Amino acid sequence: MTESTSYRRVLLKLSGESFARAGERGISMDEVLHIAAQTVRAVSRGVELAVVIGGGNILRGASFTAGNSGVQEATAHYMGMLATVINGLALQDALESLGAQTRLMTAIRMDGVAEPYIRRRARRHLEKGRIVILAAGTGSPYVTTDTAAAQRALELGADILMKATRVDGVYSDDPEKNPHAVLYRELGYQQVREQNLRVMDATAISQCMEHGMPILVFNYRRDGNIERAVAGERIGTIVGSRRSDEAATRPAP
Repeated sequence: MTESTSYRRVLLKLSGESFARAGERGISMDEVLHIAAQTVRAVSRGVELAVVIGGGNILRGASFTAGNSGVQEATAHYMGMLATVINGLALQDALESLGAQTRLMTAIRMDGVAEPYIRRRARRHLEKGRIVILAAGTGSPYVTTDTAAAQRALELGADILMKATRVDGVYSDDPEKNPHAVLYRELGYQQVREQNLRVMDATAISQCMEHGMPILVFNYRRDGNIERAVAGERIGTIVGSRRSDEAATRPAP
């Protein structure tokens, strides 16, 4: 780990959908290995990396009760948390197959498959160069994994929260529906809230704004982008405390 990086410690947020092929559900190990390979190369630069995982490719608790009246909403949220653990196990094996040292930690105790999340222990793993995979959200229902990512980034002293997506950053509109949508290069927290831009949920944005945690939204599907992001290269959209009223006008793909 001799190369220098722009960030010492990074919290990477991966959606559950990133573990499946576009438009599909479940786990595609080809997709997981693609993420894992980028992640290992990024860590080889010397960055300390923690990963928070969603579970929407398996079950999204917030929407599961819509057609399942026999399941209470809180129960559905716990089911969604368990889905993130399944994803965490898949990512852990993918990373270790590439030679990385990892620790899977969960906010809900399940000692047979993972360590319990303890902040000091997680920080120590990071200091030792291990990739720390954080699953089960915060361990409480009615809390999104976006909010869990913001909370863990603050607890672990990350320099930045990076959200990996399937698009190049934050747009003025859905780029898949509006070909004239504008890609923003820089945004302020308040700008995100006022324009109701699709970055993270409102609670996560509020937490980051209150504590000055910058957020980078970028396209993980472009090979090498995770490495570029941790190296501080100018990709995606950066959200921070300084408001920017100018948007990059690169056309949406």
